[in-house]
Amino acid sequence: QVQLSESGGGLAQTGGSLRLSCSTSRRAFSEHAVGWFRQAPGKTREFVAAISRSGGSTIYADSVKGRFTVSRDKAKNTVYLQMISLKSEDTATYLCASKRTILTAAPLNNQRDYEYWGQGTQVIVSS
Repeated sequence: QVQLSESGGGLAQTGGSLRLSCSTSRRAFSEHAVGWFRQAPGKTREFVAAISRSGGSTIYADSVKGRFTVSRDKAKNTVYLQMISLKSEDTATYLCASKRTILTAAPLNNQRDYEYWGQGTQVIVSS
């Protein structure tokens, strides 16, 4: 069992930045692909970004390309989502998810592919 914990959310101004973290105490996390999803009030959960187990491959939703960057620090069992140039439409609860994969597996953008989920961290972007 892998318990994920997100942090780093909060209030930001339009054009500002935040860095979210997804961490766990389990070393097995280094063998997991990790994804970030978000859910705004009244909307369905949507894919944001994902990183492969190796960390060598990343994918992004079109809405965040060029503004968000996903990375991982295996020594710290943590995956980050750096968000810049924030927009009001980025307001949502952000959740990370993970699944153990083979080393060469590509990042996963389908939430049904993930096995473990965090509780989420709220991001509010206001002008």
